Amino acid sequence: MSSIGGEVVTCKVFSTRDGLGRSTLLGSRQSLQQGKFSHAKTIWGDRSFKENTRLYCRRSCRMQSAQVQKKPFEDQVDPSSKIPSSTAGEVITCKAAVGWGPGQPLKIEEVQVAPPQAMEVRIKVHYTALCRTDLVFWEAKGQDPLFPRIFGHEAAGIVESVGDGVTDLKPGDKVLPVFTGECGECRHCKSEESNMCDLLRINTERGVMINDGKSRFSINGKPIYHFLGTSTFSEYTVLHAGCVAKINPEAPLDKVCILSCGVSTGMGATLNVGKPKKGSTVAIFGLGSVGLAAAEGARIAGASRIIGIDLINDRYEQAKPFGVTEFINPGDYDKPIQEVIAEKTDGGVDCSIECTGNIKAMIQAFEACHDGWGVSVLVGVPHSEAVFATNPVNFLNERTLRGTFFGNYKPRSDLPGLVELYLNKKLELDKFITHEVSFADINKAFDYMIKGESLRTVIKVAE
Repeated sequence: MSSIGGEVVTCKVFSTRDGLGRSTLLGSRQSLQQGKFSHAKTIWGDRSFKENTRLYCRRSCRMQSAQVQKKPFEDQVDPSSKIPSSTAGEVITCKAAVGWGPGQPLKIEEVQVAPPQAMEVRIKVHYTALCRTDLVFWEAKGQDPLFPRIFGHEAAGIVESVGDGVTDLKPGDKVLPVFTGECGECRHCKSEESNMCDLLRINTERGVMINDGKSRFSINGKPIYHFLGTSTFSEYTVLHAGCVAKINPEAPLDKVCILSCGVSTGMGATLNVGKPKKGSTVAIFGLGSVGLAAAEGARIAGASRIIGIDLINDRYEQAKPFGVTEFINPGDYDKPIQEVIAEKTDGGVDCSIECTGNIKAMIQAFEACHDGWGVSVLVGVPHSEAVFATNPVNFLNERTLRGTFFGNYKPRSDLPGLVELYLNKKLELDKFITHEVSFADINKAFDYMIKGESLRTVIKVAE
């Protein structure tokens, strides 16, 4: 509560970068979430404040232009989401899908989940989805294997209990667990340009909690490793509070769960980093889940041409609902695909998004951009020894090359805004979900992905 122009104001602001899901508040987000607004400054960005920006404000004195609106969702709890408090502080025994070795089918086991420690949150997972990152580390072909382990990082659930020091989350809150975090205090969190939190940045090798270096999972006293600090293939899981985003209690958890990783990564790469203008031409390299999310971002931005580039012809039909208007298979041409694209677009595209992780495709995506203003965004993760090689003149001719992590979204500040976009029918999530399976059938999700039959398979965890 602060004084503005002699009037007492109490407000919560949920704003978005360019009205498209990205927070536009600069200042201490931790202070904002605790209701301290004295240091908050609204940054409008280079576009107008769009209609889907959510502003909830209640003023106790006269304000001629203000309208009374319903309370922000932070003050609401879905009655159906209430969890008995009798488990708070106790060890919970529940079911989890445990990976015992590289490539071995996950096995449903009874695990013990310890209560949250300081700055931690225990969540009852309702729905989780399979991301390719889970598959990669489950196969462990290019990583040091860490087993036994509970995978999973795309999910949605309800807070069961919180540890000491957690003030902005409470039992019953609907939340999205996220593999990266937002402490609110480091240089990255305080920067409007970065989402790479010093404390809670993704760590694929760590299998324990930051707080004490111990696991919260065990089976008969034997520790089970965490994965990405989330481990959502379990009925209950424990996360650092900075990796938990509170969302609107009206949000359907079986849909918004996929915002925890792939969809946000691809869509944010387009909207927050590439920033194509209305009427632009955008090229998407790779039409998997992340590439289709990038196309969805281009559709939302109002691109007039969205060109999909992929080696699998069947993906064109699948990509059309996401706004893809044209398709190019590099295998159908004898010349470099960047030259083909330049010929079809009068010199190159305004924006290209690379979502394969293939170094050759990365170079092609950059060189396919128009000189003078073209922007290329790298999303895919290449091999550790890959080298990006292009003629420096491509940079001198004013092409821009950028990278992105999680679509440049700050998880706690920005994911609630993406949920609002979905609830307001600006963002379409249902079309990403191709399969749904029970928790007992979780291995089917891996089969669908390995065979290339799925985009996202949603797994119902809670009974």
